[in-house]
Amino acid sequence: MKKFLTFAMVTLIMFLAACGTSGDEGNPDELVMGFVPSQDSDTIAETVEPLAEELSEILGKDVDALTMTTYNGLVEAMGSQQVHIGFIPAFGYVIANEDYDVDVILKSIRHGDSSYQAQYVVRSDSGIETLEDLEGKIWAYADATSTSGFLFPASQLMDKFDLESQGDLTNNWFGDTVSVGGHDTAAIAVYDGDADVATTFDDVRDNLEEDYPDIFDELTVIDYTDHIPNDTISVIKELDDDLVDEIREAFLSFNEDEDMIQIMNDVYTWDAIEEAEHSEYDVVAETYERFRDEVTLD
Repeated sequence: MKKFLTFAMVTLIMFLAACGTSGDEGNPDELVMGFVPSQDSDTIAETVEPLAEELSEILGKDVDALTMTTYNGLVEAMGSQQVHIGFIPAFGYVIANEDYDVDVILKSIRHGDSSYQAQYVVRSDSGIETLEDLEGKIWAYADATSTSGFLFPASQLMDKFDLESQGDLTNNWFGDTVSVGGHDTAAIAVYDGDADVATTFDDVRDNLEEDYPDIFDELTVIDYTDHIPNDTISVIKELDDDLVDEIREAFLSFNEDEDMIQIMNDVYTWDAIEEAEHSEYDVVAETYERFRDEVTLD
């Protein structure tokens, strides 16, 4: 897949390359972790600083935390060896692995589970009760690169209703579709009556209840997709195996450190960290293959 690097990304890589790191290519004296914020970028930069400091202490080398603006930028930075450790969701990991042999070593645990499902949310008074009832309706989703917001629901609907392409689904089967930029926003579009169904992570209503106290009464979940593996901690292929093992064990030790796990919860709502295997993401790779000519990573 061809990638387009923005001027900002090129500048970032040139800057990091100019700074450089000493040590072996596979065992650099300085490690860089890459994050993409789910919140304000200034906030995440401050939040993860103690995480980088603790890793530095455990690994005996400098660890810097770098906040990126897009997952595409993070994947490209790992491909150019300017970021060594990436916090990447399932879809981004599949692309990073395919393009640059990035390896998953760990995965997140949320609510005691290493996977989650996408859900179909409708207004409780809409009369929509099944997936069949969605034909001809207006579909709101975050964006077409979202694993749970678009890719998994689209794949499920295409299989269920024998649709050959994404275009058949979005242009013909649905009455209309609208990309709204976020899972919360998609659910609110249904709440406000601007769309008939939203596909979101499970359960987006938890995030909205404070501002919309009646959200659980007004919105109903009618179905779920197959399970989607949680996001990853992945490393570039150039790192020495011994260093990768040390990184893995360092992160796993955070399960016994309330302060570190709280940081991960603040940043990405992680409750724990577990080891991961590439095969766990095969289901995402299969879904990506289906849409690879129609989506790019944001």
